[in-house]
Amino acid sequence: MGSKRKILDFVMESISDVYSGGTVCDLFAGTSIISGALGAIVPVHSNDIQNYSSIFAKTYLSNFDKSKNPNLLVDQILTEAEENVRFFKSKYPIFNFEYTQEIQFCDFIKIEKQEKELINYDFDVDFHLFTKYYSGTYWSYEQCLWIDSLVKVSRNFNGTGTYQIILASIMHAMSYTSQSTGHFAQFRTTKDEDSMRDILSYRLKSFTHLFKNKFLQLYNFIDSNDFTHKITNLDFSECLDVIEEGSVVYADPPYASVHYSRFYHALETLVKYDYPEVKHKGRYRVDRHQSPFSRKSEAKKAFAIMFEKISQKRSQLVLSYSNAGVITLDEILDVAHLKFKNYTITTKYVDYKHSTMGRKFDKNVDVTEILVIAKLNS
Repeated sequence: MGSKRKILDFVMESISDVYSGGTVCDLFAGTSIISGALGAIVPVHSNDIQNYSSIFAKTYLSNFDKSKNPNLLVDQILTEAEENVRFFKSKYPIFNFEYTQEIQFCDFIKIEKQEKELINYDFDVDFHLFTKYYSGTYWSYEQCLWIDSLVKVSRNFNGTGTYQIILASIMHAMSYTSQSTGHFAQFRTTKDEDSMRDILSYRLKSFTHLFKNKFLQLYNFIDSNDFTHKITNLDFSECLDVIEEGSVVYADPPYASVHYSRFYHALETLVKYDYPEVKHKGRYRVDRHQSPFSRKSEAKKAFAIMFEKISQKRSQLVLSYSNAGVITLDEILDVAHLKFKNYTITTKYVDYKHSTMGRKFDKNVDVTEILVIAKLNS
């Protein structure tokens, strides 16, 4: 969903072409891939209305103490989390859900059903959100126990860079153990032996293995930098009100007709950890944000607001456009020419394969990425 890893060089080169100093604003930062890449070379203002985005941004952009041995640190974290898992299991021994390679179809269905019903159970221990809400859905009961237990351990590191890395590593492990399609729009239903086997492969994945690998990768990847970065969780319009004049804005709004927040609601819940009201089969937050850029009736107006505010700030724009959006490129260009009076507007194209995170039948999808560039005339 929108990760710019595959076309990072393409985007970075285009930002560099219009950059002449000051701050680059990553307006819809998402997983903050662009923010992280820029953070070592220029001051960055990373923004996204979703709270989970700021965890990634702080992980990539913050300076923090790296004096501890990362292997000892992650082992300490996992040991404390394992103690939490054991305590929970001793408190609720009636919940004993075991997946094996040899499990029969009928037993698998029974376990999944029992796990899903935990949403109706009243737990009297802290940190049980994912175990209650999501067991038997995107993740197994066991995987949810580890999510909750690691979140509990993360609280011991509040106010440190380690806290951000723990949460970012949990989100990584969540994405790769989820039995859905690389995001959290809908978990799959077991219909037959084949679908059971595919879902089972995700149920058997080790959450701790994925967590540990990502933790070490992030810990070793992050370098200190000398820039003053800014991280906000604002609506795009509010953010444009506070950007520096003469900055560069990189904008990658959510274009899909399916609301963006549906795909990442579980990450938002992880970061907020607020036991929200959830509805529908996908167990979505009822307060999830719905972007005007993904509504056909509102998209053109939203682009007009964006372009006008960038123009008022005499800033440059690099806009990512996907041909799967609810508004056409021609419509966007019409609005751009209307709002950017003393600007040169150009477009650039690149084809790439978008990963679906290793799913069986559609591991890669061909996508055309288009950049609309608005540069203020000197």
